[in-house]
Amino acid sequence: MQNQTRIIIENVKPQLDGGVFYIKRIVNQNVSVSANVFSDGHDVIACCVKFKHELEKKWSEVRMSPTENDEWSVDFKVIKQGVYSYFIEGWVDYALNWQHGTERKIKDNQHVKSELLEGAEYCSAILKDVSKEEKVYLNEVIKSFQDEKLYGKAVEFALSNELHQIFLKYPTRTLANTSAELKVYVDRKKALFSTWYEFFPRSASENTGKHGTFKDCERLLPRVLEMGFDTLYFPPIHPIGEVNRKGKNNATNAENGDVGSPWGIGSKYGGHKSTHPKLGSIDDFKSLVNKAQSMGIEIAMDYALQAAPDHPYVKDFPQWFKWRPDGTVQYAENPPKKYQDIQPIYFESGDWKNLWKELLDIALFWIEECGIKIYRVDNPHTKPFYFWGWLISEIKKKHPDVLFLAEAFTRPKIMNELAKQGFTQSYTYFTWRNSKAELIDYLTELTQTEQKEFFRPNFWPNTPDILPYALQNGHESVYLQKYFLAATLSSSVGIYGPAYEFMVHQAMPGKEEYLNSEKYEVYHWDWEAKNKLTTIITRINHIRKQHESLQQTNNIVFCKVENDQIMAYYKFNDSKTDHTLMICNLDPYYPKQAMVRLPLEEIGNQPVRVTDLITGNSYLWDKEWNFVELHPALPFHLFKIER
Repeated sequence: MQNQTRIIIENVKPQLDGGVFYIKRIVNQNVSVSANVFSDGHDVIACCVKFKHELEKKWSEVRMSPTENDEWSVDFKVIKQGVYSYFIEGWVDYALNWQHGTERKIKDNQHVKSELLEGAEYCSAILKDVSKEEKVYLNEVIKSFQDEKLYGKAVEFALSNELHQIFLKYPTRTLANTSAELKVYVDRKKALFSTWYEFFPRSASENTGKHGTFKDCERLLPRVLEMGFDTLYFPPIHPIGEVNRKGKNNATNAENGDVGSPWGIGSKYGGHKSTHPKLGSIDDFKSLVNKAQSMGIEIAMDYALQAAPDHPYVKDFPQWFKWRPDGTVQYAENPPKKYQDIQPIYFESGDWKNLWKELLDIALFWIEECGIKIYRVDNPHTKPFYFWGWLISEIKKKHPDVLFLAEAFTRPKIMNELAKQGFTQSYTYFTWRNSKAELIDYLTELTQTEQKEFFRPNFWPNTPDILPYALQNGHESVYLQKYFLAATLSSSVGIYGPAYEFMVHQAMPGKEEYLNSEKYEVYHWDWEAKNKLTTIITRINHIRKQHESLQQTNNIVFCKVENDQIMAYYKFNDSKTDHTLMICNLDPYYPKQAMVRLPLEEIGNQPVRVTDLITGNSYLWDKEWNFVELHPALPFHLFKIER
């Protein structure tokens, strides 16, 4: 390759797979860019990051600063939703190089007549770009550089900071080099910070044994709001298949009156663009969405791409399903789990373009008909990655506010690929991380590796599908601890609500599944009941809303603690105006004591005042190491730090 540029630009960060995928940010976040930028020889070089929003015509730029070992870095802020482009430009700065060399010669008492004439050329080259005041100044500089009688004045100009700043401001960028253009997708704030509550609408009735409705859900909105949740997620609200319907506890054969699993979508009453007749009409659902929105709560719908055997698609579009030689369709399986009530979509169908269009139309229907802006996507890892990349980008073109949560408890690389393809948030392995070492290792992976650029975690201690072994003892301290960790380690958190807050813990023997699962029957909850857990969850949720340091995940520093059963971590907002310190006893049975080290290199000088936002107790810590004692009855501190 023949190229006269002398600048090398390498190791540009952040970027994903050479720029194939976009990194992610939310409005008003910074993008921290770094790269190795260098040249042959010893000339002065400079570089900048150029960036612009997709709707802008002109590029903005910020100059990069050297750190060490030929690495340069700078931040730029994204202030609008949508796609930003950015790249690095580097050049040998001949004018600054001239000034630097001339300064050294002058200090060595060398006569610099020739150098001053060269400097006049650099000044003349930028006259067309500078302001009127700067032009007056430069003309005076040029005159002195060209007139040996003004040599003393010329030397002063050559050494001046004012000339240095003008050269910095108006670089000539001869033979500049540029990196490849990269992209960042910018979402609204809720992409980063959200608090989810899940319940089954059919269990929302006040009366035992009665099927709940959307109107019943409206009645419960004040409770959801009072507890501090801003996202209310429903399992599928569509008609449930009658063929191969599941009975209670996932029984293969349904008994009379069994309601089936909401994920067995489709019946004679309709499919993915219909509501279950017992829940109410689409207008009833729209009313619920609007009322929730007026209260600051967003309804998240389940987007589950599968069909019951009696879904209208099976009859109308048989080519969208894979038929076996005996005329049957292989039902869905995730060994050892079997889903006889579900037929998978056949994405390798020859009619795939019409299939994709219809699946996109489903999502757009609820967005445009009812104002849905959040989808929890069921098992996305069992559908093609490129389908998701296409679908999400198509929706974002028309509806940039729409967010997608990937429900994919699967292999790490698959979860990462879904996030790269455009999923806004992702379920995680937090559900199974219990020890201090496991939690620190996992959070370090999420926040200190490339994952921080694209994988936004949403921490769920439980789901209707998963009752982890850690919760099966029904111990209140474990439930308190797990919610506290989920809500303060991650900026997005969710619970399968009533089952968690009422500590339902009866499990299928030897399995991480609920006994008498609500997935297969209508429950009756005492929605008026309150307990210690509901009170603490409510308190934590409202604290999260009040403190920006808890509204992000990546700004986390783990503190040294002289006890393997106590975990401590410090979080801060981008402007470092809000600081919180979390300390948690991981032993649900015994009080624990420890000395905790304050991260003074982050916080600054002591003393500091720490106020527990749960209890209101306040302490003055004037030492680097400080004593704490935590009892299982309230196994954590959530401190606000004030200097």
